[in-house]
Amino acid sequence: MITEKAPGKLYIAGEYAVLEQDCPAVLVAVNQFVRVSISNSKNGRGLIHSKQYSQDSIHWVRKGDKMVIDNRDNPFEYILSAIAYTERYCLEQGIKLRVYDLHVNSDLDSADGKKFGLGSSAAVTVATVKAILRFYQMPTSNELIYKLSAISHYSVQGNGSAGDIAASVYGGWIAYQTFDKAWLKQELAHKTLAGVVQEAWPGLKIQLLNPPKALRLLIGWSQQPASTSQLVDETNANKEQLEAEYQKFLKRSRRCVIKMIQGFEAQNIKLIQEQIRINRRLLSHFAKINHIAIEIPRLTKLIDIAERHHGAAKTSGAGNGDCGIVIADETTDVAALETEWRNNGILPLDFHVHSLISEK
Repeated sequence: MITEKAPGKLYIAGEYAVLEQDCPAVLVAVNQFVRVSISNSKNGRGLIHSKQYSQDSIHWVRKGDKMVIDNRDNPFEYILSAIAYTERYCLEQGIKLRVYDLHVNSDLDSADGKKFGLGSSAAVTVATVKAILRFYQMPTSNELIYKLSAISHYSVQGNGSAGDIAASVYGGWIAYQTFDKAWLKQELAHKTLAGVVQEAWPGLKIQLLNPPKALRLLIGWSQQPASTSQLVDETNANKEQLEAEYQKFLKRSRRCVIKMIQGFEAQNIKLIQEQIRINRRLLSHFAKINHIAIEIPRLTKLIDIAERHHGAAKTSGAGNGDCGIVIADETTDVAALETEWRNNGILPLDFHVHSLISEK
């Protein structure tokens, strides 16, 4: 049996703007994982099973090069998309496809099944791509895994930047800029998948960041799950009416995140914290003009408590629930901060940054 894993992620800054080209974001991979195990099927019928969806295992058969699913309604769209594109890539390399069992297990939800907002769909996509490439003994690289995963994920979600895919593939702290979606769609329609993944993707930038030694990342969970796709759809619908305001937001977000990246490069925690606070204000204005809730009351409470304890805090990701993040330093009284969070219905998450270097 082969097992591969991919970490969850948190956005640190640059949310919403990162959907556009040339607008960077900063993300971090956390040490909570989706694990995908793959093994040869013993009876000619394959199985896809998740501990999180134990009542909904999928049975499938191979008809030629097609995977044929027995049941239509299933919660496994991202896994199936990752299988389809990765197998298409393998076929183009002359690989003979086999029947297998796939088992998925995730740390990215709470014990009662609520999502923390750590990018579980991205992580399961990445882990599935890695497992299948290894199952077929294909040469791999982070770039190949990222590109196959980004194509697989985007084909299901239909929006998003694939920044969460990058964090799951590369680990650690990263600065990220998305690729040209229209270009990718055009290329996929006219070229082989292998050809597309070998090309340079216009606009795509992934840069590993080295955090200052005294920097501490604290994570608080609002215990209110949110839907990223729905929030992104709502803001996309408003783009044309708010064009001037939207362009202003993009310009300011870009400037803010570039300064934050400079803070990482200069090992300057104060500069990083300053940009966290600026990004919070930008997102607050963005939410107001789009009539969406990014910073719900419990997240505001989370941030206010963190600021009182000398931490710079904001929402993480699409907002409207999920997590808030705090950039803290040696002046932050972490124990007092977390006690106050708990007293206000906010759950401190004892997660840490996951880097690929720490695995080796």
